[in-house]
Amino acid sequence: MAILPYVYLGYMFVSLYMLSMFLIIYLKNKRDIFNYPEIGKNYLISFLVPAINEQETIKETIEHIFNIDYKNIIEVIVINDGSTDNTLEVVKSLCKKYSKLKILNNKRNLGKAGSLNKGLKIAKGELVTVVDADSYPASDSLKKIIGFFNDDKVGAVTCPVVVRNTNKFIEKLQAIEYKMIAVTRKLLDYVEAIYVTPGPFAVYRKKALNGIGGFDEKNMTEDIEIAWNLTYNGWKRRMCLSTSVSSTAPSKFKAWFRQRRRWNVGGLQCIRKYRKSLFDIKKGMLGFFIIPFFILSTFLGLLGLSIFFYLLTRRIISNFLRVRFSVITETPILTAEEIFITPSVLNYLGIVLFFFGLILLMIIFIVLKEKILKKGNIFNIPFYMLIYMAFYPFIMLAAIWHAFRGKRVWR
Repeated sequence: MAILPYVYLGYMFVSLYMLSMFLIIYLKNKRDIFNYPEIGKNYLISFLVPAINEQETIKETIEHIFNIDYKNIIEVIVINDGSTDNTLEVVKSLCKKYSKLKILNNKRNLGKAGSLNKGLKIAKGELVTVVDADSYPASDSLKKIIGFFNDDKVGAVTCPVVVRNTNKFIEKLQAIEYKMIAVTRKLLDYVEAIYVTPGPFAVYRKKALNGIGGFDEKNMTEDIEIAWNLTYNGWKRRMCLSTSVSSTAPSKFKAWFRQRRRWNVGGLQCIRKYRKSLFDIKKGMLGFFIIPFFILSTFLGLLGLSIFFYLLTRRIISNFLRVRFSVITETPILTAEEIFITPSVLNYLGIVLFFFGLILLMIIFIVLKEKILKKGNIFNIPFYMLIYMAFYPFIMLAAIWHAFRGKRVWR
């Protein structure tokens, strides 16, 4: 297949280009990557906590919110979204301790976006902070985030999500992934290209949310869609790397796969919804960077997987025919000359791509002051790069099939 080397070279070029882009942005901005603006105005803040069957975690989430070092938190609204466990009872018992704690009880499940919109209607704060019911914001989170709203054009600010549970192997791999996401998202901040304000913790300007009609109740990843919607309407998004929120990561492969599949389905929904903005100069970075970047990030793995299976299938068929011909003609199946492996440019590019990714990951560990050579990382890092990431094209295939069938569930 004469075109295959060109497709492979194109795949390598795009991959190397994206990795190089992150490295260049980092080198240019490494001195102020942890900086954050001083607070110019003490905004009144409302918290929205959507919850469905979170009896095991909701108490600690609420306690973390009320332990945040910021005096103008005026209310924490828990939206119980049709829970069938004791979530509602746990929150009611906490109302006795926290006078600012309020409950909205959905008798039927509205979904996360629907619950947030219901809470948004009664929120009194100038800023609205969304926290998942299994996430735990740091005590300094608001003090380091609020200053970004000194710019009247900023509609949302987020921070790194840190994996809280790191005992199991799959949890440790997700911890590496979340570190990668955190730093690269901050780097995207420098080019006005943050494309998600993650559910575990994000602060929004209420005026911005009301202006765009709130959260999209049809999208499975409301945190991606809301960021695109804000961008579409001219609002900036910012990332504060100097604080964090910890969140409970899936501890079993099936739960992890379903979560990632949902993320991909939501991403496909966003691409479909905003497809007309692609390369639209009026939409700025949404049309000229975010959507193309998201499409490339989403489908690059599928292209690589397709190339791999094509080469594998061709090799299997070729070897089968060769063995059959050798048996029929009674000729040697393998000669000494064929034992030697001839390197090619494509093989070298694959090695270069791997080491570029490894360099970026090492930089991220250094930025976050992680010990690269500690016992766990020696094995976890190469496994993450070679095996863990290899699952993503299969997740995308499952997401495409899921989206085609029209299935939409919050979890």
